[in-house]
Amino acid sequence: MLGWFQRLMPHTGLFFPLFARHATTVTAAAEALRRMLEGGDQVAKHGAAVVRLEEEADAVTRDVLIGIRTTFVTPFDRGDIRDLIRAMDDAIDQMQKTAKAIILFEVTRFEPDMRAMADAIVQAAQLVVRAVPLLENIGQHAGQLNEMCLQLTQIEGHGDEIHDRGLKKLYETSKSGDPMDFMRGKEIYDHLEQVIDSFDDVANQIQSVVIEHA
Repeated sequence: MLGWFQRLMPHTGLFFPLFARHATTVTAAAEALRRMLEGGDQVAKHGAAVVRLEEEADAVTRDVLIGIRTTFVTPFDRGDIRDLIRAMDDAIDQMQKTAKAIILFEVTRFEPDMRAMADAIVQAAQLVVRAVPLLENIGQHAGQLNEMCLQLTQIEGHGDEIHDRGLKKLYETSKSGDPMDFMRGKEIYDHLEQVIDSFDDVANQIQSVVIEHA
């Protein structure tokens, strides 16, 4: 009787395509942000793409949160599903904030270390888009998932190093220039660091799922 009732309820498989779509959107936003940091007259175009993609990701997040409330059986704990999608959404939210700060300050030239941080963001997003489908069979892919989470943590650590190095260079060059250049640059560096930190949070959530369900 219970099995018949469960078959009538929304299917648990809906979560995995939603996670995959969200991760794909996050990756597209990371790539647009990286192109934005090439500077020049393309900044506004790629900034608008980041904002649009963040809105698309928000819609997917809403679908996941609705699914948690309406699905009888979920593939893993409802709290874990909620925390993972929110961590992923935080990453793209931070990308949007970065893009908006760049547009607000009318920055069109970027330091090499800013672009290096954007490269790290793309690498992290690509890891997440590869990791998410593996959650559908956690037991089989636990080792792979753990390795990807380790790589995300390493990217976060490397991002911190680039951030600190970039700020130091920025401070040195701004001593003889406009102090506002340092303030604008620091704002962008800090936003980029928060994006990378958000991916480390994603890694922590994936690892939590693996520990509980592998």
